[in-house]
Amino acid sequence: MVNSDLLNAITYLPGIGPSRAKLLEAELGIKTWRDLLYTFPYKHIDRSRLYKIRELMPDMPFVQVLGQFRSFEEAGQGRKHRLTGHFWDGEMFLDVTWFQGISYIKQSVKIGKEYILFGRPSVYGGRLCVNHPDLDSPESTVLSKMSMQPYYSTTERMKKAGMTSRMLERFTSTLFSRLTWTLPETLPSYLIERLHLMPLDKALRAAHYPTTADELAAANMRLKFEELFLIQLVILNYTRKRQQQRVGRRFTHIGECFNTFYRRYLPFPLTEAQKRVIREMHADMKSGRQMNRLLQGDVGSGKTLVALMIMLIAIDNGCQTCIMAPTEILAEQHLQTFRSFLKNMPIRVELLTGSVKGKRRKAIEEGLRDGSIHILIGTHAVIEDNVQFHNLGLVIIDEQHRFGVAQRAKLWSKGQGAGGKEQENTFCPNNPPAPCPMPLAPYPHILVMTATPIPRTLAMTLYGDLDVSVIDELPPGRKPVRTLHIYDNQPEQLRRGIIREIEAGHQVYIVYPLVKESEKLDLKNVQDEYVHLQEVFPQYRISMVHGQMKASEKDAEMQRFVSGETQILVATTVIEVGVNVPNASVMIIQNAERFGLSQLHQLRGRVGRGAEQSYCILVSNFKLSAETRKRLQIMTETNDGFEIAEADLRLRGPGDLEGTQQSGIAFNLKLANLGRDGQLVQLARDTASYVLDADPDLLAPDNILLRQHLQELKKEHKDWSQIS
Repeated sequence: MVNSDLLNAITYLPGIGPSRAKLLEAELGIKTWRDLLYTFPYKHIDRSRLYKIRELMPDMPFVQVLGQFRSFEEAGQGRKHRLTGHFWDGEMFLDVTWFQGISYIKQSVKIGKEYILFGRPSVYGGRLCVNHPDLDSPESTVLSKMSMQPYYSTTERMKKAGMTSRMLERFTSTLFSRLTWTLPETLPSYLIERLHLMPLDKALRAAHYPTTADELAAANMRLKFEELFLIQLVILNYTRKRQQQRVGRRFTHIGECFNTFYRRYLPFPLTEAQKRVIREMHADMKSGRQMNRLLQGDVGSGKTLVALMIMLIAIDNGCQTCIMAPTEILAEQHLQTFRSFLKNMPIRVELLTGSVKGKRRKAIEEGLRDGSIHILIGTHAVIEDNVQFHNLGLVIIDEQHRFGVAQRAKLWSKGQGAGGKEQENTFCPNNPPAPCPMPLAPYPHILVMTATPIPRTLAMTLYGDLDVSVIDELPPGRKPVRTLHIYDNQPEQLRRGIIREIEAGHQVYIVYPLVKESEKLDLKNVQDEYVHLQEVFPQYRISMVHGQMKASEKDAEMQRFVSGETQILVATTVIEVGVNVPNASVMIIQNAERFGLSQLHQLRGRVGRGAEQSYCILVSNFKLSAETRKRLQIMTETNDGFEIAEADLRLRGPGDLEGTQQSGIAFNLKLANLGRDGQLVQLARDTASYVLDADPDLLAPDNILLRQHLQELKKEHKDWSQIS
């Protein structure tokens, strides 16, 4: 349990008054002593060695020198005003310069007094210097116990108020001087011994003030493991409870609908990966447990066909199915795809979006209630209160990250109405009436799909409560998209390439990062470039799509491009998901340096859908950071979405994983990084499984701390795990 003193308000710590406390809470979320304790440094710098000035070089990292100031001089006016001190170590002089806080330095720093100067060496005017160093007395109690100095993240607002990393360090030092007791343990002793973990008290102190790099590594390992382990414990506990409590409809029957489609209408042979995931899903659906599965598949891997085939299994077992898509364009595309796949099979497929109104909408709502509609494809419109199903047995969410869990839950709840009664299977007209193999339970099976490949460590955490199926194989015969990186000083080369592809009968996407011109960002925008491209290509018709357009206007422009009426589509990233135009062979991404790897990969996935060779052209500024250059290089080297996702996670981190909007399980990683700590994620998950296998309800005395942790979380957070 948390020691009550750690819950003290931060204002009870000497040196922190009401104004500083308000700033700490607003900027860093620090309200209590415990919050400060768990606000960790982002780096440490070795302060175990004193250098002589003659040893310093301008390319060295932070160093410290013992000496005294012999004189000061001021120069310049206004913004060029500076104060230079001449620091002597007994052998040589070093220039020390301040451009800010000059009045404070003149009042507080004394000539002839010894200081430990700490800063980064550089060269100015041919002379070695250090700008804005830290200055400490050799007798400093902080330095006497510090061999590695912690550095804490601060915000611009904090810096303007004078609250620097050094001030946070002093607050933390004061806090530790008050913590004269041993901080209580938060993990069972058997886990600490089994995994050779550093005790919590020592780990927290060493995370702030380590004596060696090895001690810091051991402290971080303990604290990272605890973060990840408790998350995995919550996820696996939720998952196991759901599996015990959520009985699913038992879809044991593979009937006429599935078999007819497979034998007569399958548009192309299934890949081994598609066959594998269909078997995995059917095993779930016939087990008697509610399926709760994530289907990952790279762009073009055939997820839609897999979704249709498991829908046919549900229909064969007397149930309706529903697929919810994030946009009308994608929903309409699914409708066309499903109807083309099913040919003349007697399966009724309908579309329900915000645009469907009047008699048409009323007929669809009646067909859902009386069971004559087998497959409903829709957008957010399907979760409206007046949309009710006769017997909803399978819910599929496409591009699920575009929906919040509350929206997904509303659709899921529409399956809770069958009342557990036996029903005849009258859904597939080719089927002889057959009784449902078991009383219908009120929980439909759930499948969420994404074309955004998710790295394994991220999936284990963000989607750890779902079973995961992966289509890691593309259909045979697809030509990989060729990806090229060029600079924005080559417009003529780009113009000729566009003309060549359009004259060959193909279409072109051109994507920009902004809708309109920005005063702050020197980037190309859709509206200006649309006008410019009409001048450059007067012989071609051009469509424009962006997020600020009305939905009806956007859909009309998209349809012009889909139908081939326009040859060029100028757009923002609104087209990154679901747009399928097989005739489009070129994707040009302007200011490509502004996009993440996964987003670039999604945009590239809009081409390469036909039989012809397709191209993705990444256009960037010449001045790129090393990380950005590496990102664009990865795009030119591989088309593997999972490889790209792993690289993106390493380069950019996992992003915001909190809140019910996406994951449904709230957690806050203070130290662990899902991009770099993959082995620890796996160890945490294996350990959580080990604990729950031995003690599913955490009733053993050794697990009282873990049980308390879960109980606290249940008070604070709703369990969304049963709806993915």
